[in-house]
Amino acid sequence: MARQKGIIKLKGTIGDITFYKTQDGHLAREKGGIDASRIASDPAFQRTRENGSEFGRAGKAGKILRTALRPLLLNSADGRMVSRLTQTMVKVIQADAVSERGLRNVIDGEIELVLGFEFNIRGKLGTSLFAPFTSAIDRAAGTLDVSIPSFVPANMIAAPSGTTHFKVISGGAEIDFTNETYVVETTETAILPWDGTATAVINLSNAVTANSTHPLVLALGIEFYQEINGQMYPLKNGAFNPLSIVKVDGGV
Repeated sequence: MARQKGIIKLKGTIGDITFYKTQDGHLAREKGGIDASRIASDPAFQRTRENGSEFGRAGKAGKILRTALRPLLLNSADGRMVSRLTQTMVKVIQADAVSERGLRNVIDGEIELVLGFEFNIRGKLGTSLFAPFTSAIDRAAGTLDVSIPSFVPANMIAAPSGTTHFKVISGGAEIDFTNETYVVETTETAILPWDGTATAVINLSNAVTANSTHPLVLALGIEFYQEINGQMYPLKNGAFNPLSIVKVDGGV
């Protein structure tokens, strides 16, 4: 892979060189690689096929998690979140100590490895919210809760420039990775002023199926706003809104 320089940037293919644009700039690479039919049948590529199968499984697992939390992700994700989440799901699958290589999966892996995943690396929860909070999952009741004691927003939330208000958001998801289905509920506070006045205690509770045997995931985040002439506008289109997975219960 080579980086294009100069005033004129190319796109497309010339001879054996392909020119294309990415988030890292305009790049070029030589066409090549091994024939797909050989990879699919040659015994020498058995490990490649196994890795490909598990990578595809990781991609599907990441997609169902993203889809479940989509109401929160609409304003709280960076451009490389999908690939980062897939990489995390690969680690989840590789932790499967039961299945044969190539057949490892999320259910027999360690879904708890998604704990702490930041959906927006431009605004991480750990560097945005300094108020202490507790998170809890009650599988029997089917509740995923977050509680934040009273705090002073200007002191305990690191907000981007231009912020006048914020709200706290959360989502609880019950995910059946095998059948690619989910149950989710999201909750949020009212839009609150980002100032020196202490908030009330914040309790956000999300309900899913009671006594579910599927993995349960709890996410917590913040959305920032700017008030202009009495109207609330999402700050910078949510570029710095943090959202993180704060609690995981892998199922039974």
